[in-house]
Amino acid sequence: MSNPMSFEALLDKIKDYQANDIERIKLAYEEAAQAHEGQKRISGEDYIVHPVEVAIITAELKLDAEAIMAALLHDVVEDTPTTLEDIEKKFGKEVAILVDSVTKLSKIKFRSKEEQQAENLRKMLLAMAKDIRVLLIKLADRLNNIRTLKPLPPEKQKRIARETLEIFAPLAHRLGISTIKWELEDISFRYLEPSQYYKIVNLMTQKRKDRENFIETIKSDLKSRLEQMEIEADISGRPKHIYSIHRKMVNQNKRFDEIYDLLAVRVIVDNIKDCYAVLGVVHTIWKPMPGRFKDYIAMPKVNMYQSLHTTVVGPQGKPFEIQIRTWDMHHTAEFGIAAHWAYKENKKIQSSNLEQKIAWFKELLDLQQDLSDANEFVENIKLDLYADDVFVFTPKGDVFELPVGSVPIDFAYRVHTDVGNATVGAKVNGRIVPLDYRLKTGDIIEILTSKQSFGPSRDWLKIAQSSQAKAKIRQWYKKQKRDENIHKGKELLEKEIKKLGFEPGQFLTSQQLADISRKFNFATDQDLFAAIGYNGISAQQVAMRLTEKQRHEQAKEDSITAIVDNSKSQAMFKKRKKQPHGVRVKGVDNLLVRFSKCCSPVPGDDIIGYITKGRGVSVHRTDCANVKNDEHQERIIPVEWESETESSYTVDLEIIGLDRPMILNEVMQAVSETKTDINAASGKGDRNKRAIMHLTISIRNVEHLRTIVERIKKVRDVYSVRRVMQ
Repeated sequence: MSNPMSFEALLDKIKDYQANDIERIKLAYEEAAQAHEGQKRISGEDYIVHPVEVAIITAELKLDAEAIMAALLHDVVEDTPTTLEDIEKKFGKEVAILVDSVTKLSKIKFRSKEEQQAENLRKMLLAMAKDIRVLLIKLADRLNNIRTLKPLPPEKQKRIARETLEIFAPLAHRLGISTIKWELEDISFRYLEPSQYYKIVNLMTQKRKDRENFIETIKSDLKSRLEQMEIEADISGRPKHIYSIHRKMVNQNKRFDEIYDLLAVRVIVDNIKDCYAVLGVVHTIWKPMPGRFKDYIAMPKVNMYQSLHTTVVGPQGKPFEIQIRTWDMHHTAEFGIAAHWAYKENKKIQSSNLEQKIAWFKELLDLQQDLSDANEFVENIKLDLYADDVFVFTPKGDVFELPVGSVPIDFAYRVHTDVGNATVGAKVNGRIVPLDYRLKTGDIIEILTSKQSFGPSRDWLKIAQSSQAKAKIRQWYKKQKRDENIHKGKELLEKEIKKLGFEPGQFLTSQQLADISRKFNFATDQDLFAAIGYNGISAQQVAMRLTEKQRHEQAKEDSITAIVDNSKSQAMFKKRKKQPHGVRVKGVDNLLVRFSKCCSPVPGDDIIGYITKGRGVSVHRTDCANVKNDEHQERIIPVEWESETESSYTVDLEIIGLDRPMILNEVMQAVSETKTDINAASGKGDRNKRAIMHLTISIRNVEHLRTIVERIKKVRDVYSVRRVMQ
């Protein structure tokens, strides 16, 4: 990209595609120039040069008038008395929102410089997820800043260069804007490791003549063969960028002269058919290197990049890379997501599938909901930005792109949150694999789910690679914990009300709960119950407040009433005491009731009765396949649990984890800590290094079972726990 230093240069850039908005852009320039009047950069040049050059870069990306005006005005709110209200009044709400999103949070006090940088980045990324122009303007801003680092102190140069290399260059890569990405990387590399940078530059300079002659030979041979095939093509040669050479040398532990694709030839044709025709011609002229062919046309990268890449052995046995693409693909490769913007009468029109192509940005909003710490948020973003990709397939042939190192858990959550939460295993290429299996490009993956699954294990947070999967696992635990606290809080409150001698239903009406929630400063009764559940407020305190009026009235009556006879008190106690319960058949007494062994229902399960021949009523869970599939539906009758129980019920659990020494002992110890009887236990390992354990335990009700399952899931290396039906 060029680097002119005048507003006239900006006008030259926009006259062909923003002619109708030139006057509005001139007004924005005048506003910025007036606001920054008298301000200088460290280099000594007028400050207005910076926003103009940022606007020029946005114009080279062919952004709309609002984005160009925001680029011109992006520093006025931070560095001048001009306010957002002033900008909105003069240039409209859209420009003001863009300026606000790009503006740093410099007026907020932070504990440290690192926290401020993290919070600035979080604000920008979240705004960018709603409007991609925010990031495009910010990238333009960063590119101009990195170009003008020289006057700054060395420590500041390194700090800005490191942040650029860690965050902004990968973001440009994710957006597919290679023209910005390469420059950000090379300049940052020059400031961070100058000796290594100039060493590579010198090596490239020494062999420039040989390289140019080699490329010309390749171009000549290929061009003559394509002319014979009547294929029109633009053929050009280029060396690799300096930072990419450095990364290959470090990652592959190779010397400069061992980098195979140091040279690249690019062939641009008119259509996809010609791309594959050129590929065939290339492979007839030069021998392809095994495993070095990549078809990004059939499977584009997440940043929309499309091209055919093949590495072949050329003259004198020198390997080189050839990239083959159409002109549209080339435009996208250079300008990425910016190439997919179209304009008509100054209105932004996004391509129909643009939202899908930037879907990964939307996941940032999910992270925002779960991560309150800005530094943790940024670290998660870095993981996603640095990840290369693998392509995997569903059994139906659908393609999913995942970060390198992804495991079946990442795939499951990419398919759907509910699929991830219900995962109990996975098959890759028809073979069962452990959940920490590293997926490879071309794998066909099938996720095994179960309705009896108790959700993700906390160990999954260590196994999952994508921030998306980790965020959804955390959300599950957060929601589950809230649901458990709500249930627990309501139970505790009901018990406290009973202790005071009242019936809970008398007080837990919608109106009374709304009133008491307001008194304790909770938005809803669910928030109140949750607070009681996690001991944020005592159930006794709430019960006392709820029953305050009735207790006063009862106290008046007690002052008039004689002391209650002890025998009467005992009789009252016996009368109020519940009988040991089981299952009651609605409308019928004295029926023989037994629990089915096929699904082993326990208090809290949804149940249904089935009239057997000569053996009374068999109680099943409503989702039991034996009842659902039975032809005699007329035998089904409604049943219900009694309110309390002193009985125990048998349940079978299947636990799957890593096959390692003592894991079964640790699982049994976890169950014992919940004061639960274990009736039977067994375990075995399979060839996929999985431990498959079965426990038969005695429980009181579903809540008791949930407590046990949660305790088991905290055992290290446990992948899944599910209830087994016979």
